[in-house]
Amino acid sequence: MKLTHKAAGAARHLAPAPVVVLCRPQLGENVGTTARAMLNFGLTELRLVSPECGWPNAKAVVACSGAYAVLNGIRLFDTVEQAVADLHHVYATTARARELKKPIVTAEAAVRETRQAMAEERKVGFLFGAERTGLTNEELLLADAVLSIPLNPDFSSLNLAQAVLLLSYEWFKSGDATPAVRAARKEGEPATKAEVDGLLGQLVDSLDVVDFFKSADRRQGLVRTIKVMIERRSWTRPEIHLFRGIVKELSQGGRR
Repeated sequence: MKLTHKAAGAARHLAPAPVVVLCRPQLGENVGTTARAMLNFGLTELRLVSPECGWPNAKAVVACSGAYAVLNGIRLFDTVEQAVADLHHVYATTARARELKKPIVTAEAAVRETRQAMAEERKVGFLFGAERTGLTNEELLLADAVLSIPLNPDFSSLNLAQAVLLLSYEWFKSGDATPAVRAARKEGEPATKAEVDGLLGQLVDSLDVVDFFKSADRRQGLVRTIKVMIERRSWTRPEIHLFRGIVKELSQGGRR
């Protein structure tokens, strides 16, 4: 059933904004307050990955305070990989940033980069983990960078909706700070996460054929390193097509 409210037109004239992805949210109230925080600051696209609170959720409806424009548009996914497949750049929130080979950026820097990316018609997402467990290492590897929110070191406890609120506020505040001079745009449409993952999969398959990894343990570490290297740059679709062609030719040559 589609929800309606006196604030139903609140999202009607909003500019494009980043996607918010909640992974395995445990409380319907947190989904509702997240939706409320998003709409306050102009974000409307919310995606849920395997919500443990179940969906639809009556407690979320109450907690959203009329942010039905967000709740009505919620999309459900089984995995983070599926939820970010159509995005071009993903920022993740985690307390384990130092353990990862990922750039660490502040919320302010992230929204500045996001403004630039969206000016170039790239789609960006902010990824949040479950309230108690956060994101797995495998899920964090799907992100391009990790968000750092400075907090009191003696009490650094944010709930899910608060974290979304802070990031949404930074996004809204940066609205007048879009760069006056844009970087030269690459030829071709930007590649999505799914297309980049396709290149990675083809490359890894080709390396498996020639026994490049030698052992399962070595394979796991090297695949992770290759993934980080490939995702470090912004690919276009023509570039992905070219590199997949190169990998294919090299693979065929190796079997002749």
